[in-house]
This record gives sequence, structure tokens and C-alpha cells, in this order.
Amino acid sequence: MRLTSTLLRHVGEWSKKYSNLPDSYIQRAMAQVYWRTPRKPNYLPRTIEKKNFRFSIFRPWTNQFHRDNRPGKKHKFIHVEPIKDWSFFRGDRVEILEGKDKGKQGLVKEIYQERNWIIVEGLNTKLRCIMKDKNYPGTFIQEEQPLLVTSQVQLVDPSDMQGTQIEWRYKEDGEKVRISLRTGRIIPVPVASEETVDYKSQKLYREQPKDTIKADAEKVTFMPSLKTFEMDIMDEMGIKEDRIQKSSYWY
Repeated sequence: MRLTSTLLRHVGEWSKKYSNLPDSYIQRAMAQVYWRTPRKPNYLPRTIEKKNFRFSIFRPWTNQFHRDNRPGKKHKFIHVEPIKDWSFFRGDRVEILEGKDKGKQGLVKEIYQERNWIIVEGLNTKLRCIMKDKNYPGTFIQEEQPLLVTSQVQLVDPSDMQGTQIEWRYKEDGEKVRISLRTGRIIPVPVASEETVDYKSQKLYREQPKDTIKADAEKVTFMPSLKTFEMDIMDEMGIKEDRIQKSSYWY
């Protein structure tokens, strides 16, 4: 449990939501344990593991993330100040404040909360050459580059399509909303923020034949008891054991 909480605190909330993966799987995919004490009573729990990870546009459960953080590879780790109230979501319209596309507006395509990055669809691009070898000159493609949400972009107020600073406030019914500081209007969170790798919206998802239905998931199929595996099998088969096991001691 300690290992899980240590690793998962580096992964952004919205990255986990988009992946639609359980925390236990993300923890196993990220963990790089070099040495661990045996699980025996005479050993204190000690673990030597990788604690500092370099995050980029590759998700923590991908092979490229493992290659970038493989043992022995040195990185210049950048301290990222976590944002308490994350305000940029997939599908938001934002305005770019810096670079060659300054003043242009676009839709948020990807969120990388671990680095306070977003990618805007079709903007802030860079040419990259792929498939180049001695017999082929390669092909150039335009690849979107991440933008820092703290200084390089701002949200667009849908009431007048102008960039604005925002603030989180509560409505009378307790709902938390984004408010434009320039116009005072609510900037709704887009429906696209619910999108994951498995579905566009959770409400539109239809159960598949191999899905575990909710009724089966709530059934209790195992009741724990203070029995060994052999004792449990004997009770199930109605076998009575009258012999008394000899006491054993561990020093």
C-alpha cells in the first residue's frame, strides 16, 4: 500500500481518468523495484526502488515511458508545482499567449497534468522527420508540442470568444464552476472531458458480452475465516479430523 500511494501521487488525476485503468495496474506498470526483503517474519520490510521519474507526453504505463526512465539513464528532473484546482479540460477552447501562434485559438486535445501541459489541436507545431534511412529521405510531419498552462495559454470565454482569466466558485446549489473574471459568466466544463480511451461518454457506454455486470460484481462469493487451505477443503467435503496437530515453534 505504501508503494502504491508513493507512485500514484506523481500521476495526474485526469491522466488516470482518461486511461480508465485501475490504480493497481498503473502502480505495477510504473514500479521499478531493484531489491526487496523476503516476506518472512524475521525481515523488516525494506525496498530499493526508483522514486524519481521523468514525465513527458508518454503515459506512465507505456513502453516509451519505461525506455525514458530505464535504470542508468540520467535526466535533468524539473520540479513541477502541482495546481490545486486544475482548470483546463479536453475540449476547452484556449488562446495561445506565446510563440509563433500567439493570439490564435484552438481546442485542447491532450492533458499532461504531471507537467502542467496541454496540447492544442493543430497549433504550436514542429516539423519532425520520420522513416529516414540511406535509401529514403524521410517524411516530414507536423507534430503538436505541449504548452504550459500557467503562462502560455488562457481559457476563452464562450460569451464573446475572448481570452480571460478564470476563478473557481460555488453556485447556490453547491456546484463548483469556472467563472470568467472579465465578464463574470460561467465557463462550462465541456462534455469531451468525460472521454476516455474506452468511450466518449460514460452515459453512452453499452455493456459488452464479456463485461462483468453490476449485479455480479456486488455478490459476495468468499467469506474469510481463520482456516488453512486444507481445513477449508475438509469442511467443504465433510471430512472430520480428530487428530491433534503437534505444536511447532519458530525461533
